[in-house]
Amino acid sequence: MKNKFQVAHSKSKIKVGLMVTLLAFVLCSFIISDPQKKKYFIQKLPFVSLDSLPKVKLPDGVDPNDENWKDIDLTPKQPVQPLTADEETKHFLLPPGYHIQPILTEPAIQQPGAIAFDGNGRMYVLELRSYMLDADSKNELEPTSRISRWEDKNNDGVYESGTIFIDNLIFPRFVLPYGKDCILTMESDADNVYKYTDTNGDGKADKKELFTTKYGRSGNVEHQQAFMYYGMDNWLYSTVNAFRVRETPNGVIREKTGFNRAQWGVTHDDDGKLWFQGGASGLPSHFQFPVQYGNFEVPNEFAKGFDVPWGAAIKLADVQGGMDEVRQPDGSLNRVTGSAGNDVFRGDRLPDKLKGQYFYGEPVARIVRQVNPVVTEGLTTLHNVYQDQKSEFLRSTDPLFRPVDMATAPDGTLYIVDMYHGIIQEGQWTQKGTYLRTKIEQYQLDKVVGLGRIWRITYDGKERDKNQPKMLNESTATLVKHLEHPNGWRRDAAQQLIVLRKDLSVVPALNAMVLTNKNVLARIHALWSLEGLGALKTNVLQKLFKDSNPRIRIQALRASETLYKAGEKSLEANYTSSLSDLNTDVVIQAMMTAKFLNLPNLDSNIKMAMEKNKALGVKLIGEQIITPPKSRNMGPFGAPELSKEQKEVVARGAVIYNELCSQCHGNNGMGTPAGAGKLMAPALAGSLRIQSHPEYAVRAILHGMEGAIDGKTYTAGIMASMKEQSDEWVADVVSYIRNGLSNDASLITPQQVAKIRARTAEQKTIYQHDKLLKSVPKEILVQDGLKVTASHTASTRIGGNVSPLSAFTYEGWSTGINQEKGMWYQVELPTVMAVSEIHFNAPQNVKKGWQFKPNTPIPFIQTYPREFILETSVDGNTWQENIPNIKGNEGENIISLNSTKAKFVRIKLEASVPKDGDDIPWSMRQLKIYGQK
Repeated sequence: MKNKFQVAHSKSKIKVGLMVTLLAFVLCSFIISDPQKKKYFIQKLPFVSLDSLPKVKLPDGVDPNDENWKDIDLTPKQPVQPLTADEETKHFLLPPGYHIQPILTEPAIQQPGAIAFDGNGRMYVLELRSYMLDADSKNELEPTSRISRWEDKNNDGVYESGTIFIDNLIFPRFVLPYGKDCILTMESDADNVYKYTDTNGDGKADKKELFTTKYGRSGNVEHQQAFMYYGMDNWLYSTVNAFRVRETPNGVIREKTGFNRAQWGVTHDDDGKLWFQGGASGLPSHFQFPVQYGNFEVPNEFAKGFDVPWGAAIKLADVQGGMDEVRQPDGSLNRVTGSAGNDVFRGDRLPDKLKGQYFYGEPVARIVRQVNPVVTEGLTTLHNVYQDQKSEFLRSTDPLFRPVDMATAPDGTLYIVDMYHGIIQEGQWTQKGTYLRTKIEQYQLDKVVGLGRIWRITYDGKERDKNQPKMLNESTATLVKHLEHPNGWRRDAAQQLIVLRKDLSVVPALNAMVLTNKNVLARIHALWSLEGLGALKTNVLQKLFKDSNPRIRIQALRASETLYKAGEKSLEANYTSSLSDLNTDVVIQAMMTAKFLNLPNLDSNIKMAMEKNKALGVKLIGEQIITPPKSRNMGPFGAPELSKEQKEVVARGAVIYNELCSQCHGNNGMGTPAGAGKLMAPALAGSLRIQSHPEYAVRAILHGMEGAIDGKTYTAGIMASMKEQSDEWVADVVSYIRNGLSNDASLITPQQVAKIRARTAEQKTIYQHDKLLKSVPKEILVQDGLKVTASHTASTRIGGNVSPLSAFTYEGWSTGINQEKGMWYQVELPTVMAVSEIHFNAPQNVKKGWQFKPNTPIPFIQTYPREFILETSVDGNTWQENIPNIKGNEGENIISLNSTKAKFVRIKLEASVPKDGDDIPWSMRQLKIYGQK
């Protein structure tokens, strides 16, 4: 029996890609005589290639008579037709008592990817209007996406009033409301996060400010960072990035974290622990412990059968992995293969049994899963609540239902973001000749674009909260009262606004709440509000360390870390005593805090805790702190670790900094307070100047510095010259400052210091700050008038823009074919300049056609230039070979030129690379040129 969406339509012409696949099927019939083997060829191979036909064979263990190996129908079908929102409602399957209703749909919004709410409950919608408009992801990087803002002004439950808050964006990565009429976002293939503000109240952002940089990565739009998220600890986290950032009065700082292995989804529970959602794995990716404490390998995180989805019978079998991932005969997904969006439900208008339950979407299976976290001896195992019924919390018989985000809403219910889209795999996996492309064209899924719905989940007898929030208009004292609200969203929003306002008048009320309130959740938020305001005091923590509630003792440990990093070393005694706590979870937290702060006698104290507490979680954490597990291959979601030698450089620099520099610049690099709002010396943590060209810091250390910086003066007066120190000493401390104080910049070598020392030998006096800035090489930007050409240029991905100039943006550039001697990449500067350095990043690429499989290593191709020369020219005709025989390397490459005068700079390959089955192209991204006029 056909579903309602299979309406009669005129026959469609068979697409070219489908004909290719059918031809392969026919040829296979001649080459493979056994009919069951022929079926296996079509069913099992995601990529159909004529070249691969002779290699096909039936694998061991497959029963040719198995019912799952039926002939696959690849004939054209009636196109899948979109339903109206009211029609789609009838196709949802929910547990008894639950209901679903649309609250915002197309044409008002198109292709929503995420939602977020500001303090007045206004809903911001991330509209990814360029996502998969055809099977080739054509124009995916065109500036056609937007962030819109919606209100329910008549309070009928439907968001009817909206504005375009920001338009013409290139596939934006996230939307984070950040105070009054303000959001943070960034675009794909970009490196900067910007703050957008509506200053005149018309619902449209008219002010754009840089918030932080060095935040992005390039590549497939599904593999880039997403979901910048405001954590309960007042830090900002995101998927992919193994760091967190935070705004301070002196700039945005950052700290390294563990790898979260996530793609599209971050949320947190009532205790502030972050939960990250994987993508290709189809599973939650990081949830055992707070990610700032690093990675711990925990076996059996998922209950048996957790990776099996139980979606409704859709029949399409449009699965990227091929027919081996299709449940026969209903055509549904038999193993999770993609996931997006997540939420730990913390509302107050659904049944209490849902509180603390984890929800996430699997848009390939067309389900929203409810997960029950079961904690035993400090370790968490995830269970699918509806697994025994072979079902899910939310299913749909509409093949266009694509749940990509969800959120606890201001009204206390759960919202579901439904992209309502035909294709839900990016163009890299829908190329011509693939199984998925065949299914897309068979049902014309590529024609269903430009739609999207947002749904509200309700329950019988529990009406949504009609008391709309107005926090942006309320006093800070009133916001403190919201910290007691039963809806976790309202507590989060109130805390964020309290911290962003920096209104210290509420500190007494917060202290009273954290110490005496009977609501443990209010106490937790009050504690973190104090921490965010910089008003948390040691005497308050001392009382919390002895609190009868272990949840409060855990929060005290976490919040105290800020004070310890700022120099409050007396807290060491509390950490040591917490290792003997009678509560297992407190002990585990104390162990992680000790590791995070690198406390003295770490190993012996950890062993002591393990001897006193035999819980499995204590044993696992303790053993992995003492003997860290081998670092996992993070593939496209990781970040390169420092080498052993580089770690030694940073460690030596840390000793120098803590013995000498911290007195003025602060233990954490934020500057030592000197009273009356002044600092002894400028903050180094989060400093863009420190993270830019290293010559700024080296010159300041060698020759000293004085004068106002950006109009601010400091009580220390001057930075003394330290030219008597060795090149290694200077390199070590600069490397630490650039990499170890909430900064993320390259390390430098003694050789670099020696060159700068030689060039500046005539500097006999201390630098005036303004003159120092003018003497340091600056990055020459695209907008300055750069022109780029290359011998070979190819798009770095399906749907990408083909331009040599893209190496200066974040997308990157590639030859597209195997590295051959003589290939070149050339930059023409706006005028003759003194070029001093060239930086570029050479990333490793995942092999083409790679399909994700659990516990399977990711195959990489190293695309760095193996050997090259650097040439310069003042006229483009006569070239000078500046540096011969340069050996490239994976990751960051830095080439120094000793301020060579040039208008043209050319990198040219000096060696070809033997093929290893696949082409090994030359690829670059984040190319930067430093120079002076």
